[in-house]
Amino acid sequence: MRKISKDQLTPKEEELMQLLWEHGPLPISRLVELYPEPRPHFNTVSTVVRRLEAKGFVEHNETGGSFHYFAKVEKEYFRSRSLGNFIKNYFSGSYYGAVSALVAEEKISKEELKELLRLVEQKGK
Repeated sequence: MRKISKDQLTPKEEELMQLLWEHGPLPISRLVELYPEPRPHFNTVSTVVRRLEAKGFVEHNETGGSFHYFAKVEKEYFRSRSLGNFIKNYFSGSYYGAVSALVAEEKISKEELKELLRLVEQKGK
């Protein structure tokens, strides 16, 4: 099994970060309410938030006697890192291989590919 480094998110951490990016700053009780059923226990969410705080991805403010947690790191930071890691781990670092797989599995349309090509050509100008 691959070890997750300190600057990567576990699936539970990622799920919580998504909630903070979308709804934060929030107290733990409100974070728990935002999870779909079956909701995790308050202590579980609290542990994940503390882990994210220790990693430097989450901070809190004290408001009215309770802590409100918010994402300290932008979503785009993880988006680019996660995509790069995914391509590296599953396609030997080949973005061409990833796009080819999308084409082979019919997950991307001809129109979308044409738009991607247009973007590449514009970028080269």
